Amino acid sequence: MKRTLAVRSLLAVALFVCMTFALAHAQNDAMKAPAAAGTTKDPVATGLRAMLERFQSNTIGAVEAMPADKYSFKPTADQITFAHLAAHIAASNSLFCPKLADVPAPKVEEAKETDSKDQLVAAVKASFSLCSEVLSKMDDSKLGDTIELHAGRQLSRGAAALGFASSLADHYGAAAMYLRLNGITPPSAQPKK
Repeated sequence: MKRTLAVRSLLAVALFVCMTFALAHAQNDAMKAPAAAGTTKDPVATGLRAMLERFQSNTIGAVEAMPADKYSFKPTADQITFAHLAAHIAASNSLFCPKLADVPAPKVEEAKETDSKDQLVAAVKASFSLCSEVLSKMDDSKLGDTIELHAGRQLSRGAAALGFASSLADHYGAAAMYLRLNGITPPSAQPKK
């Protein structure tokens, strides 16, 4: 019992540290892009695209770095597998991004926890490609519009954009923690080349 509590506490601290580190880097990147170009017409959309670019690279790197035989890994019995996390990332990106950009969501085959590593990596890559494509069309003019995110949940597009930014950090933080628990250095902690 004490060991389980200690492991959960350690995992919670590790996740918090990874998320804080990832979010700090993303915020730094988001702050640099508009400042370098001067005043930005759409600061929220521009900042979100900058965050997406960083998290896209790191998250895809994380799902590629996890060995196929570790996709069934979960830190504790109560947590999800790495495969489930990868499928969730693909689904989350495919849900959020079209709604943020106010474009119709394309029909995509839903990734499943039982899919192979190659299928899950492809699904995560496709979801980030979709986000890059549709968020290039996003501007700040519709942030006050009310949208239905899922299951009848109504919120402003601006609140959904904040939720998506949080989701990017959460997903990468979780993936990084799973990698570290398997002795693999996450992409954001790799030495600069």
